[in-house]
Amino acid sequence: MEVKRQKTRNPWAWVPSLYFAEGMPYVVVMTVSVIMYKRMGISNADIALYTSWLYLPWVIKPLWSPVVDLVKTKRWWIVSMQVLLGAAFAGVAFTIPLPGFFQYTLAFLWLLAFSSATHDIAADGFYMIGLDEHKQAFFVGIRSTFYRLAILTGQGLIVILAGYLESSTGLASASVSVKAINRVENQAMTGFQNFHIIPEAGPLHLVAGMEELEISTNVVLPAQADSILHFVKEWNTKHRFYPQEIPQTVTNSETGTEVSWWSENVSGPLGQILQKHFGPTVPVKKLEQTVGNVGVVYFHLSEKPKETPVAVNLSWKSGDKSIQLLEGSRFVFDKFNWNQPALAVIQLDPKLKKASGAVFEATSGNITFAWVTVFFILSGLLVGLFLFHRFVLPRPAGDRPAVTQDGRSPFSEFFRTFALFFKKEHIGVSIAFLLLFRFGEAQLVKLAAPFLLDAREAGGLGLTTGEVGLVYGTIGMIALTVGGILGGWVASRQGLKYWLWWMILAVNLPNGVYVFLAYALPDSFITICIAVAIEQFGYSFGFTAYMLYMIYISEGEHKTAHFAITTGFMALGMMLPGMFSGWLQELIGYQHFFIWVVVSAIPILVVAFFVKIKPEFGKKLKE
Repeated sequence: MEVKRQKTRNPWAWVPSLYFAEGMPYVVVMTVSVIMYKRMGISNADIALYTSWLYLPWVIKPLWSPVVDLVKTKRWWIVSMQVLLGAAFAGVAFTIPLPGFFQYTLAFLWLLAFSSATHDIAADGFYMIGLDEHKQAFFVGIRSTFYRLAILTGQGLIVILAGYLESSTGLASASVSVKAINRVENQAMTGFQNFHIIPEAGPLHLVAGMEELEISTNVVLPAQADSILHFVKEWNTKHRFYPQEIPQTVTNSETGTEVSWWSENVSGPLGQILQKHFGPTVPVKKLEQTVGNVGVVYFHLSEKPKETPVAVNLSWKSGDKSIQLLEGSRFVFDKFNWNQPALAVIQLDPKLKKASGAVFEATSGNITFAWVTVFFILSGLLVGLFLFHRFVLPRPAGDRPAVTQDGRSPFSEFFRTFALFFKKEHIGVSIAFLLLFRFGEAQLVKLAAPFLLDAREAGGLGLTTGEVGLVYGTIGMIALTVGGILGGWVASRQGLKYWLWWMILAVNLPNGVYVFLAYALPDSFITICIAVAIEQFGYSFGFTAYMLYMIYISEGEHKTAHFAITTGFMALGMMLPGMFSGWLQELIGYQHFFIWVVVSAIPILVVAFFVKIKPEFGKKLKE
């Protein structure tokens, strides 16, 4: 007896997990891979070059979105890509221990990126097919929330797990307490140059050269901090504490020195062109002549390592994040330098004026084992999501390959898909809406954090790094999540047409809180938090209209491919305004810049007059 296929299922059973599965590979490719390569000793230039290219599949995914629409079902693509993602994660894990791990892991990360971008296309298409307009409107906030949850899991829990494995699979950790104090005296440089290390009894372990370092909160001249930083770099390089990075280098024909291929052929020439044609014509007056004070801590081994070198990672563990590690995040001890101190520079935020403290911990471990374990766990997670979705995803009647509907050839249908999008009614207005909806927000997002961090003399609020992390990472995230869920709920009750204008205003009017902050420069941290929460809530609430409008104009034949095209316009609408926002702010200052951001709402308000939306779209209809 044939089991009847379930065509419908409660969306709560699959929407959250589907969009969690969509976000996890993205954050691993774009963020976690960078951290892994840094831990594995790859040079910064090569990390930036090769991991930046991994973003390409998401940029060009509209080019192959018709294939997903024309071949097989969206459900087939989702479960197939999840299997492929699980295999790609496993491939990364298997190749990390190999001698040529950089090239091999990059190949599997490319597979991850392509599979993830394809999964995005299929998941978005399935969302539109599997839900009616009312449920699409209701769950648009839920899907965004679980996508963000995946991003937070990747940037937080996954990295924390890797760090825990790195520190728990090696020698016992060693820590030093750093105190910011309100007095003139400073322990910037301790007398370690003549320090004589004697082997200690017992098993090999890390030793902190001091239990506590005190740094005065008084600011110093940049030359003072630079001299200490330069000394520490030279010391660690001379004693071979810095790991041998693996750059793809070439020899500079003029200087004879080895530089990265990226620096030689791309960043160097481009930087010279930009400096020549767009550099400042008059000296820029520096508003801050001082920097945060610095101090030096050091570590060594208790005895000579017996076989392999010991890689040590130094990082902030707890306390005030306004006290940060400036230099010396990773050392390598071997049989030649084990009895020399490895140095690290700690710097205070120049805006920190009160007594405070932080703990920095040096850990060692099997870095390769840690990242192999993490990627095997990720592989198991994606395989588990595949098995879950294999049985839980519904089989809606509309989920059919478009090419089988009337027998057209895949080749002609591929180009026809793009043509149909640009033949949609009022497509010019739709594209203008996609490009201009976030015109103000795209500029604000680039300068909001710098404004919070900049000194008051420069027109900013002078917050510390730790305070900005609290504002955006905790309070802002809560407001963002609540706004997204509420936006989806209200849109599902009265439809997109009813809420369109309100949501456009919700995205743009709260930007005015930055005008208030720029002119008032309030000292109250609570006031600043409330202002940022208002802006984040308004953005997330109003962004619901943007997502629903993308779904609306994608309706009809080839909705999956057409939604992917709208995401391309969304990315363009964020990229172009962001490119000139910093330049504009430097010309007119924060106060006038934030006024301009609010004024930037005018174009979308004009376009909104011409937007045509069916009154019933997104609304729950009475039976």
